[in-house]
Amino acid sequence: MARSPKSAGKGRKLSNFLCFAIYSANLAFGRAYKPLLDKVGLTYTQYIALVALSDEDEQTVSALGEKLFLESNTLTPILKKLEQMGLIKRHRDPADERQVRLSLTPAGRKLIEQDLGESLIEATGLGDDFPVVQKTVSRLRDNLLRATNIDG
Repeated sequence: MARSPKSAGKGRKLSNFLCFAIYSANLAFGRAYKPLLDKVGLTYTQYIALVALSDEDEQTVSALGEKLFLESNTLTPILKKLEQMGLIKRHRDPADERQVRLSLTPAGRKLIEQDLGESLIEATGLGDDFPVVQKTVSRLRDNLLRATNIDG
């Protein structure tokens, strides 16, 4: 059965693309975080790096990069800037000089304890659905990564 030209394009409407909904939601989060992060002099990527470091001290650069889905050539300048700001410490692992280990400084830990994103949870308007949506989006991401893993 042939589709009419009008119905043929329905599946290609931008509003039907889940990837665009997530992409544009990411942009909206960036806009919402910007004024909060501007007050403390951070970019969103710097902020999430600090949050990830607050989970576990003495992480390697490569482990942090995996958590943040960032390559080391992207992550290294971010870490250098955070170190210059006095928020993190970088040092070579004595057991393996090839590895650089990272930890928050007291100033970095104090900044993270402010929980800058708390007000954004309410701004999402998701209420009790917030954790469900967060887990669903994380599951979606993980499924896509598994499906596109060439090595796996």
